[in-house]
Amino acid sequence: MNSDPERHAEITLSTRRWVEAAVVGLGLCPFARSVASAGLIRYRVSDARSAAALRSDLVDELHLLAQADPARVETTLLIHPWTLQNFLAFNDFLGGIGPIVEELGLEGTLQVASFHPRYQFAGTKADDVENCTNRAPFPTLHLLREASIERVLVTFPDPSSIYERNVALLRRIGRAGWAQVQAEFAPREVGNSQPRSK
Repeated sequence: MNSDPERHAEITLSTRRWVEAAVVGLGLCPFARSVASAGLIRYRVSDARSAAALRSDLVDELHLLAQADPARVETTLLIHPWTLQNFLAFNDFLGGIGPIVEELGLEGTLQVASFHPRYQFAGTKADDVENCTNRAPFPTLHLLREASIERVLVTFPDPSSIYERNVALLRRIGRAGWAQVQAEFAPREVGNSQPRSK
């Protein structure tokens, strides 16, 4: 089964627009603007239909980022629209990422953050607007260089203030404000459609 380049392009475009409108536009990530404007984000769309296949793609992307020149690829978004659409299953998968990074000898070098269309923080209700800080158009794993994170966090004596600021912002703009932002990147429904065979 071959990938569908046109569908991949649509998914990548929607994710880029999410980065521009939400992550950078709302300032949800303190170092996203410079990385995005410099074109240093790698976007990879996975055709995985199972957790095992996604794990393989994740291993490939961790290797690639670890070996890449930061001046060319600073960070990676591994987008997986066709697997782990259920947030609980996605959350279970996240629990196994630490051991993967450790097995590859990349602990302390790379780490993985997460975004999901149905992201829900512990202690919140599914429709609480603060969950939108981590809601992307598609399930997405964000591979980051720890050295880069440490450089940015030097300017934030209290890193927890980033999360608190984001929650306060989302509560202030409310559902109506988030809907306006979301309109900038809302994807066409992917569902369980298969990439076209060539």
